[in-house]
Amino acid sequence: MKAVRLHGRGGPDHLVYENAPQPHAGVGEVLVRVYATGVIANELKWDVTYQTKAGNPRALPIPGRDLSGVVEEVGHGVTTLVPGSEVYAMLDYCYDGAEAEYTIALPSELAPKPGTLDHVQAAAVPLSALTAWQALFEHANLVAGQTVLIHGAAGGVGVFAVQLARLAGAHVIANASARNRDFLFELGATEVIDYTTTRFEDVVQRVDVVFDLVGGDILQRSLRVVKPAGVLVSVVSPRPAAEVVQGHDARFAWFVVEPNLEQLIQIGTLIDAGHIRPIVETVLPLSEARQAYEQGAKGHTRGKIVLRVVN
Repeated sequence: MKAVRLHGRGGPDHLVYENAPQPHAGVGEVLVRVYATGVIANELKWDVTYQTKAGNPRALPIPGRDLSGVVEEVGHGVTTLVPGSEVYAMLDYCYDGAEAEYTIALPSELAPKPGTLDHVQAAAVPLSALTAWQALFEHANLVAGQTVLIHGAAGGVGVFAVQLARLAGAHVIANASARNRDFLFELGATEVIDYTTTRFEDVVQRVDVVFDLVGGDILQRSLRVVKPAGVLVSVVSPRPAAEVVQGHDARFAWFVVEPNLEQLIQIGTLIDAGHIRPIVETVLPLSEARQAYEQGAKGHTRGKIVLRVVN
């Protein structure tokens, strides 16, 4: 089969599109014919991309946590899926991913693909939507009537965070560039701040939740706008130093998104009902994975970059 494999650790220049051995489903596993996979630019920086669960080095790892495709074969003991089923998934870490014509997945990762989406659209959903869902509802406990400030609101995770927060009945303040103003209002933002001309702390006060998708000095600056007992959630920055948070009565949460079948099913239901939608900025063939990662590394992407595996 054709696959994209990493011939070294680092940036996109280590990605090689080449022939690789085709896997087969073992006991409790599912072989999926990959139709499309979403690009996560930071995946090339993660330790888990290059090592096993035990921490040992992996030879020529295949990246790609986002998957949309069709079940090709099921291993012994798998009773919940059959060949021909259309599925989408976030694949767990430390295993070969979906930037290949075939990949192995677990039944606990594979949800029915939303029927209203094609495979390219579906591949833009899993990791990004799960990150937004887990940040807002597991770590921030967002409820109707609260105010949430989302940094990086037009990115792959941000577009889902805006939609899910608005659907939950929150007042959504999106921090992004001016070119995304109308786009974010369409997704459900209540207010949009142009970070290129306005410092958010000059116009925002006492929000219940801050969701940071940018990093840098955003966390420290965000402490100034979170109300007492509010929540600051990040997927890009660890907890600030004690001297930074001293005097601020806000709860901090940093987390790494995990596969979750039930949540992915709920997200698919919301998509098919027309309540939320994926945003795909660029679609490239699998053979152009290096270009896709180079584009993703530049940032400022609206929604997701997706690699098409099957035309």
